[in-house]
Amino acid sequence: MNDVVNLAEKLAQFSEHWSPRVVAELNDYQLKVVKLQNSFVWHKHDDTDELFLVLQGAMSIRLRDGDVSLQAGELYVVPRGVEHQPYAEDECHVLLIEPRGVVNTGDAEDTRLRADNDRWI
Repeated sequence: MNDVVNLAEKLAQFSEHWSPRVVAELNDYQLKVVKLQNSFVWHKHDDTDELFLVLQGAMSIRLRDGDVSLQAGELYVVPRGVEHQPYAEDECHVLLIEPRGVVNTGDAEDTRLRADNDRWI
């Protein structure tokens, strides 16, 4: 793909929360935009780190040993194997960077918020 990707335009194309959309690929990694609001499920990814870059709004990533607060323009990498729960009081727009095929709910048994993989926009 050699096209310029406008993240704001991509985010304007959907309204669902916790439903990441792939906007680009880099080697074996996917860049995904997602809208967050309220709490996600506690989960972990045993085989990969997960990067959250806040594009608009604010969010927290709850960890078992404390919370990480992020504002627009800030990023945080959740290390592999670390349980976490993303949370945003108000709608927040985020860019995720993770390997292709990663399930958004990780190892969580609660699959109500599980999103389809490789959903391009």
